[in-house]
Amino acid sequence: MSHPYIPATEEDLQEMLQAIGVSSFEELLEDVPPEARLKGPLRIPEGISEEEVRRLVEGIAEANRRDLVIFAGAGAYDHFIPAAIGHILSRSEYYTAYTPYQAEVAQGTLQAMFEYQTAICELTGMEVANSSMYDGASALAEAALMALRIRRDREKILLPGNLNPLWRQVVLAYLHGQKHPIEEVPYDPETGQLDLEALRRMADDRTAGVVIQHPNFFGVLEEVREITEIVRNSGAVFIVAFDPISLGILEPPGAYGADIAVGEGQPLGLPLGFGGPYLGIFASRMAYIRQMPGRIAGQTVDVEGKRGFVMALQTREQHIRREKATSNICTNQMLCALTALIYLSLMGPQGIRAVAEGSALRAHYLARKLTEVPGVELAFQGPFFREFALTLPLPAHKVIERGLEQGYLLGVDLAPWGFPENRLLVAVTERRTREELDRFAEILREVAR
Repeated sequence: MSHPYIPATEEDLQEMLQAIGVSSFEELLEDVPPEARLKGPLRIPEGISEEEVRRLVEGIAEANRRDLVIFAGAGAYDHFIPAAIGHILSRSEYYTAYTPYQAEVAQGTLQAMFEYQTAICELTGMEVANSSMYDGASALAEAALMALRIRRDREKILLPGNLNPLWRQVVLAYLHGQKHPIEEVPYDPETGQLDLEALRRMADDRTAGVVIQHPNFFGVLEEVREITEIVRNSGAVFIVAFDPISLGILEPPGAYGADIAVGEGQPLGLPLGFGGPYLGIFASRMAYIRQMPGRIAGQTVDVEGKRGFVMALQTREQHIRREKATSNICTNQMLCALTALIYLSLMGPQGIRAVAEGSALRAHYLARKLTEVPGVELAFQGPFFREFALTLPLPAHKVIERGLEQGYLLGVDLAPWGFPENRLLVAVTERRTREELDRFAEILREVAR
């Protein structure tokens, strides 16, 4: 069969089949059970021209709302992105770089990786960081697998009940089919914080790793010092999923004893996108570096004493003996990691603190305004950073629908994840103005009448 992008002719195919000793392509599929094979053509449309593709994609793009005032979060946030980021990233040596398979000719890429790793270590207080993962959810799943490698004599992973449900699904997918129990630690329905008594009971000598999210999915802050003590006493690996912006005002994971720290790097200069591409932050204690997934770039000197950069560690199965590999992750998100590095460099410690403080102050102002509306309450009484859950006097989707009519995305409906239909998750960033916060309260008051 001819194809515009496959140069092999029918004669070429027959010659290749003859060379390997089979008469047809179907013979190569004998080991695949007949019931697992495709019975007919895929139910997809016929191919279309380049011009038709352009019009189709433009039509889909036009469905996007670019005018919304965004109060939705749940893992992706509407932060200010300095214009300099796009200008720097537009340099061709950055946006065409892929990955340094030949390290000696990829000094710029390796240096960017090294500087990114350094920035992440400074941000998190951890001892070593890799050069990024696909996203925060897959970084957490890799952290769970890493804990099982570190504690080979143990089998169980504890996940918090107040973990982002999308992240939980990814962890379950990664560990599916493996004989490792995954148990859920409940949270206090009053505070939204992890139930520490339940954690004490569940963190036993079978537990390889304990995960917490801080701030958690509801935006509530956890009692990290107490949790650290519980995990330490159990002998498990302590995994913290964090919000990078929160570290402008909160203690970093390294300060309270995390063994592994993971996060979603989207707030660090990456725009909101329907699925990304985003950035998985992954850092660890140095003692566990050999068990880390991904790539780690290092700095050295050559025979002439000149500074140079090298690929210090690659633990994916394509590069080393499979039994010693830690992951089959194929690449790091270098362009996204570079975006985060530029953002952190431009903002500096004071800038990150200002963003964190601005987000927190606005969130607490808005929470006070919204809970003045009759029938509206905070769903949880625990302290929060810049995201909080509300209990409403009507279904959350109706509030969201009314807001969209007026150009406001007022939050995330929690009902699809098994929560009551009147739960709304609201996120606030430094971009929101006083007028926008007050207008949110007005819209909620109107729809709640």
